[in-house]
Amino acid sequence: MLTYLLGDVLRIMSGDAAKFMTEGFNGKPLTQWMWLGMAALMLIPIIMVVLSLALPHPAIRWVTIIAAAFLFLLNAVGLPTYPGLYAKFLIAASLVFNVVTFWYAWTWH
Repeated sequence: MLTYLLGDVLRIMSGDAAKFMTEGFNGKPLTQWMWLGMAALMLIPIIMVVLSLALPHPAIRWVTIIAAAFLFLLNAVGLPTYPGLYAKFLIAASLVFNVVTFWYAWTWH
């Protein structure tokens, strides 16, 4: 989650966020539903922290595996679309974090 937030801060500072705001997503203007989707995606890591404390071991193991795999696939697909080298680096780092999270959840006993 922190790598995503750091990327957002750097996008604002570099001016890439302003371009995204004016051009939209793939040339389509951003809608309220797109903003809602982005907000929901950013909540996944926060929800995972709460669930890791609240759910019993077998349930959180599978929730973690599914969330890590989902975020890995989402970021892997989106990686080429980021314009800045800093963004690609942070997304690549988040891919590594997703793999490590998946591996730890998969090997829990």
